[in-house]
Amino acid sequence: MLEKFLNIFRVPDLRKRVLFTLGLLAIYRLGAQIPTPGINSKLLDQFFHTQGGSALGLLDMFTGGNLRRFTIFALGIMPYITASIIFQLLTVVYEPLARMQKEGELGRRKITQWTRYLTVILAAFQSIAIAFGLNSQGMVTISGPSFILLTVLTLTTGTAFIMWLGEQITDRGIGNGMSLLIFTGIVVGLPRGMADMVEKIKTNAWGSFTVLAVLLLVVAMVGLVAFIVYVERSERRIPVQSARRIVGRRQMGGVSSHLPLKVNSGGVMPVIFASSLLSVPLLASQMAFVQSSKFLSKVMTNLQPGEPWYELLYMGLIIFFAYFYISIVFRPDDIADNMRKSGSFIPGIRPGRRTSDYINDILTRITLVGAVYLILISLVPTFFLSGFHLNHLWLVGGFFEKLPAFVTSGLHMNFYFGGTSLLIVVGVAMDTANQIESQLIMRHYDGFSPRSGRIRGRKTW
Repeated sequence: MLEKFLNIFRVPDLRKRVLFTLGLLAIYRLGAQIPTPGINSKLLDQFFHTQGGSALGLLDMFTGGNLRRFTIFALGIMPYITASIIFQLLTVVYEPLARMQKEGELGRRKITQWTRYLTVILAAFQSIAIAFGLNSQGMVTISGPSFILLTVLTLTTGTAFIMWLGEQITDRGIGNGMSLLIFTGIVVGLPRGMADMVEKIKTNAWGSFTVLAVLLLVVAMVGLVAFIVYVERSERRIPVQSARRIVGRRQMGGVSSHLPLKVNSGGVMPVIFASSLLSVPLLASQMAFVQSSKFLSKVMTNLQPGEPWYELLYMGLIIFFAYFYISIVFRPDDIADNMRKSGSFIPGIRPGRRTSDYINDILTRITLVGAVYLILISLVPTFFLSGFHLNHLWLVGGFFEKLPAFVTSGLHMNFYFGGTSLLIVVGVAMDTANQIESQLIMRHYDGFSPRSGRIRGRKTW
């Protein structure tokens, strides 16, 4: 395995890409240590310590602790993701944008440019909301308009710089830049999670059950990793037969193959999209005019992690984005048309429209399975962090009031080793490893997996 890893640095182009990616990630981590001016860090840390099981605690986990420390990268990559979601939705419902996207590289560059502009606008609005919230709660050392202007300028510039870093990694590095930035922000929280587990053992936080609980937690982590890897590599294979044809004196075609459809084709993107959209009301809930309004404050209270309405909305968004993402990256009509032109067909299915409908039906079923899998994985950290507040639902007989406390209140533990964070870490790590492996195989080197090997040249007789 060490020999295969060293092969990365024996290929000049791949070595430059990997080192370039690591360098930009190091710059990202360096910027995550620079605090925003005018913040009382002690009061802010105390506030986040009390909000550990709330929405802000969950949002801080996605930013890699930047929101808690209120660094220049406090907003993270979420404004860019939100802007990307908006334009992807518009390309479906707004015909001029759809035509522009089909124009090729020029149209995609124009949409990317507009996405950058919208990212800056969203970052500015979020910065204003955060600045007013911190100013109203007295967590600043520079009060008044000067602090608001300085915070908006700092956070918006930081978000624009993160967006540039992600694009540079995607273009000149290895892997998806935006996903790797989120990956880095989550991974840096793993030592803190391990220290939290050790501290709970030392303080005997759960009584005599503490050691057994930690052991069960580690076993659950390993099992969850194995489950994620298994599902991420699972696929539905549709048999494909190519028609036989005579070219000169040679018979060509007649080869059996398959069309692989991944169970979770969207990867971690539905979870990231859903979390990004739900982060907007989380930030809005800290604004003064929202807290002063009884109606708005009640709505925002129901949109906190662990609340039934929040979890229902979260699950609905994951299902929606799972289908939405697959509709963008996978088009059954195009696949059926290409199969018809190449003379291939699915046994028992007529070419053309029937083939497209058949592929679409299979995609619909397996995408639902993938969405349910994402929901189950995403609910794990909420269960450990804050539980599911089903007791807030009114029901005759008080059924939910009789549930155990660990179900309705959680274990108040930042579960860095599972759920959404682990799904993103494993998914991004697998995608990046696959890209590196494809680069190695393309250059006649062995890949990481046992089934991969050097590309064999044509045999000479």
